[in-house]
Amino acid sequence: MEEARFGQKGTLTNVWTQRGSRPTAVRQTRYEWAHLFAAVEPATGASSALIAPSLNTGIMNAFLRQLAKEELGPRDHAIVIMDQAGWHRSKELRVPDQITILLLPPYSPELNPVERVWAHMRSHHLANRAFADYEAIVDAGVDSWRSLTPELLRSICRCEYLEREE
Repeated sequence: MEEARFGQKGTLTNVWTQRGSRPTAVRQTRYEWAHLFAAVEPATGASSALIAPSLNTGIMNAFLRQLAKEELGPRDHAIVIMDQAGWHRSKELRVPDQITILLLPPYSPELNPVERVWAHMRSHHLANRAFADYEAIVDAGVDSWRSLTPELLRSICRCEYLEREE
């Protein structure tokens, strides 16, 4: 599970062009964005996501409730790997009974498979774009997230250290 911010101060990526030409890319300098909360089950590609205007404990609580309600059955239990952001460790965080939180060591984003999803979304869907307003940002985030199939998420989030040994 992880959050990512995306919006008007976007990402520039490399593009293919004719040799000798200098392509231009749009880069906004306005500061409006949205935050995408997401959790992915690396073995199956099952996922849950929530787009919000900000990051805080209240929205984190809403995301965990959504995850438990929509993705977990009454007999399921999920271990959710997260970094140590303040809203992940807040005393006001309400973790549903079907979820156990596993906090990563500080400064170790490479251990969280969802971080790779953000890189994919930015490079394939959200880079080199200009957004008119907040609604356009949210629409782009929704479209980008919906383009991620379970097979693609399994491929992006595959980690040997999370796989069960037979």
